[in-house]
Amino acid sequence: MSEPYPRRAAVTGIGVIAPNGAGTETFWKATREGIAVLDKVTREGCQDLPLKVAGEVRDFDPSAAVEERFLVQTDRFTHFAMAAADLALADARLGRTLTDDAPFSVGVVTAAGSGGGEFGQRELQQLWGKGSRFVGPYQSIAWFYAASTGQISIRRGFKGPCSVVASDEAGGLDALAHAARAVRRGTDVIVAGSTEAPLAPYSMVCQLGYDELSTADDPTRAYRPFTSAACGFVPAEGGAMLVVEDEDTARERGARVQAVIAGHAATYTGASCWKESRHGLAHAMRGALDEAGCAPEEIDVVFADALGVPEADRAEALAIADVLGSRVPVTAPKTGIGRGYGAAPVLDAAAAVLAMEHGLIPPTPNVFDICHDLDLVTGRARTAELRTALVLSRGLMGSNSALVLRHGVTDAS
Repeated sequence: MSEPYPRRAAVTGIGVIAPNGAGTETFWKATREGIAVLDKVTREGCQDLPLKVAGEVRDFDPSAAVEERFLVQTDRFTHFAMAAADLALADARLGRTLTDDAPFSVGVVTAAGSGGGEFGQRELQQLWGKGSRFVGPYQSIAWFYAASTGQISIRRGFKGPCSVVASDEAGGLDALAHAARAVRRGTDVIVAGSTEAPLAPYSMVCQLGYDELSTADDPTRAYRPFTSAACGFVPAEGGAMLVVEDEDTARERGARVQAVIAGHAATYTGASCWKESRHGLAHAMRGALDEAGCAPEEIDVVFADALGVPEADRAEALAIADVLGSRVPVTAPKTGIGRGYGAAPVLDAAAAVLAMEHGLIPPTPNVFDICHDLDLVTGRARTAELRTALVLSRGLMGSNSALVLRHGVTDAS
C-alpha cells in the first residue's frame, strides 16, 4: 500500500514586533528601503554600560496589546511574543473561533536565548532590598525560556503540541522546523517563532562576556559584517511569530499561502569555533537542500547569519561558496535593526517570505566595502524573481541551522 502524499507546512500568517516597526507592512517597508534604526542605548540602567548601540523597540505599548492579567505575569520578551502571535493569527485570518472548534489542533513552539531578564532582575532586587515577601509569585515562571510558549497557549486556549527550543541564536530556525514537522505529523496549525528582550541591565551585563559583541559607539559603524571594519554584532530586541499550517487545509479555507517550509537541517561545531563553523554550516545547508529536494542552483537568495566577526564572516562566505557557488545573491537586513539572538533568524525568515512575495531582495544597511567573495546586496533593494530562499543562522554556543523556504505559489508537484 503506497504512502499518502505528505502534508506540506505552509506559512499563512506573519506577526512582527521589530526595532524598525510593528506589523508586516511597516517592517517590510523599512526592510526593503534599507532603513537603519540602530541607535544609542536608552533603556533605564543601561546607559553607562560598555554596550553603547542596540536595536530597541521604541514604539510598543504592551498594555495596548496584552490584557493586564497577562502583563503582570510576564516579561517584555513574552509581551512581544503575545503581540506578534496576535498579529500572525490575524494575518492568517484565524480568529477566536479556532480555539472553540478544535483546540487540540493548534500548538505553539517558540525559541528564546535570553529569557525574561528584566522581570527576573526586578524581583531579585525586591528580594535583596525588601525581603522575600516582596517577591511576586510569577518570578518562578516569567524569566523562564518556555514562558512565551506557555502564555500564548494559555491566553488563546491552544491545547495542541507545545514546546520550546533552546539552541541559542539558531533556535529561531529550529523552532520553525519543529512547527513544520508537527504539521507534517498531523497537527493542523502551529504558532511558531521567537522574540527576545535582552536590553535590560542584568541581561546586558551577561552579554558583555561575549567576545563577539560590538562595543562601538557609532550606530553606523557598530555592526558591519563582511567588511574590513567588522567589529562584532549589535544586539536587538523584538522578534516575529509565524502561523504554520497544513497547506491543503489552508487552501481549503481560502487562506493565502505565503510560503512553504521545504527543508531544514542543523549541526553543532562548538562555542566560538568560527573557523569550524564553515563545515558545520555547509553541512546544515546541504541537509536542508536535501530535505527540500532542492538543487543548489535553485536557491535564489540567501539571508546570511552575518555575525560581524572577521573569522566568522569568512567562514560563512566560504560555506556559501562551498554549497552554492558565488553567483547567488546574499543579504543581511539585520544590520539595520540588530541581531536579536534567537529572534534574528525568524525576522530573516519573515523578510524572506515577503521578499519572495514582492520580488525584491532587501539591502544590507551600513555595509558597502565587502571584503569577501559574496554577491552581497547593498545600497538599495534588488529586483529579482524569487522562488526559493535559504535562511542561515549560527549561535554563539556553536549551533548552526539552515532553512529552505519556497514561494507560496510554487507548484506542489
